[in-house]
Amino acid sequence: MSTFLKGTMVLLAAGFVTRIMGFINRIVIARIIGAEGVGLFMMTFPTLMLVITITQLGLPVAISKNVAEAQVEGNHRKVKKILVVSLATTITLSFIFTPALFFLAPYLSKTLFTDDRTYLPLLVITPIIPIIAVSSVIRGYFQGKQNMKPAAYSQMIEQLIRIALIAFFTKAFLPYGIEYAAAGAMLASVIGELSSLIFLLTAFKLKKSFRLRKQFFQYIHSGRSTLTELMKVALPTTGSRMIGSIAWFFEPIVVSHSLYLAGVTAVTATKQYGALTGFALPLLFLPSFFTNALSTSLVPAISEANSQNNQRLIEFRLRQALKYTFITGGLAAVVLYVLSDSLMEIMYGSKNGAYFITLIAPFIIFSYYQGPLQAALQALNLARAAMINSLIGSIVKIAVIFVLASQPSLGIIGVALGIIVGFVLVTMLHLATVIKKISFTFYLRDYIKTIIVIVISGMVGHRLNLMNMTSFSLAQKVFIIAIFMTLFYSLLTILFGLVKKHELLKIPFIGNFLAKLSFR
Repeated sequence: MSTFLKGTMVLLAAGFVTRIMGFINRIVIARIIGAEGVGLFMMTFPTLMLVITITQLGLPVAISKNVAEAQVEGNHRKVKKILVVSLATTITLSFIFTPALFFLAPYLSKTLFTDDRTYLPLLVITPIIPIIAVSSVIRGYFQGKQNMKPAAYSQMIEQLIRIALIAFFTKAFLPYGIEYAAAGAMLASVIGELSSLIFLLTAFKLKKSFRLRKQFFQYIHSGRSTLTELMKVALPTTGSRMIGSIAWFFEPIVVSHSLYLAGVTAVTATKQYGALTGFALPLLFLPSFFTNALSTSLVPAISEANSQNNQRLIEFRLRQALKYTFITGGLAAVVLYVLSDSLMEIMYGSKNGAYFITLIAPFIIFSYYQGPLQAALQALNLARAAMINSLIGSIVKIAVIFVLASQPSLGIIGVALGIIVGFVLVTMLHLATVIKKISFTFYLRDYIKTIIVIVISGMVGHRLNLMNMTSFSLAQKVFIIAIFMTLFYSLLTILFGLVKKHELLKIPFIGNFLAKLSFR
């Protein structure tokens, strides 16, 4: 199996586990502090992500790409210089922006978010900035060497620590007020990220082929050319992420003011926004662990192929990634669409937010597609084009949210529609940019087959969901239907030849059996 596929499988397994654990965290938070508390959490979170994006400066992707290229050249001195310069840059930025967020927290909470209860959660989460900044550099280094295990294990450790602490902190602080409980959830996140960083540093110390501290400052002084190389990828990449982070930062602000114009009170707006972004969207994004794994592995894999000018390999790897994304994303979308009400009832004890899932699920595949496409653009030195695409999509999304959410007849539904428009537009722009850059062939017949499989599986799942299974609890019924839909969907993909025989043979334990069912 290729290094690309091995790395993807490692990240895929870890991503699945961490997403499930992360979702457990969200369920615990939601059940303890409710939609209102989740709303406070989600209103402050985009601000944190904006500051982290500025601090990281797009370096993780640049590190991954440049380290992969230096590995091909066998230039270990350059690898060390990349790491030293990146650490010096992110640590310096952390010392600037962490205090800045700390002192701006009162203004942000009272003026921009129109709910001063966001102040305490914002204050508590601030120390996470330098922690994430350093850990992202170490992850980028390992990913550039196509060693995905340290990053994967660190994610699982972070989630385990967070799960262990989140229920304790939220329950301990809840008697003091909902904002204190939300702050408790933030505190658990800080400690979890710190544990992850300690693991990464330990793994780096054990696996490194050079001493990082030796001649550290000499490497910084002589690292201007290295910094320039990194910035060629990092600045457009951070520009793209910055646009997304700024849009996400403004989103709760625009939402709260738009809903105010629609006649919705601040408390109700916080609850509605919590139901959409804290209940529905995390469930919709849960399956994206697959595309995240593909995207992370795709950057060094395509960078390596691009440095060798192997256009055929670039197209093959991207086509593989997009095909698997469409197949797995289609399964996720149809299961979420059919079981939306029941899933919300089981997880949050309420159907609040289920409508958002049925509204967004048919379009969520566009969101899943963005990861591999953006990774390909970054690896092909088209990060600037990805940035422009993100800028256009973000401006349109925010404008649509403001126009629609301020209408009393739509309200929070207008926010969901704006999010859908953003998904579709950015993905189509990314796809157009990739096709313009490389010779890329679409196998339209496979996509039509996948759509047919999705529709048939949805119809079967809907029929099963209507059945009166009185002998089973709601959770058991959902589990049975989800498993049956997954098996049925998987069988159809094999019978339709969407997954080839040689691909099935790579699946452990059951690959030989499944390959016998395939016609191709």
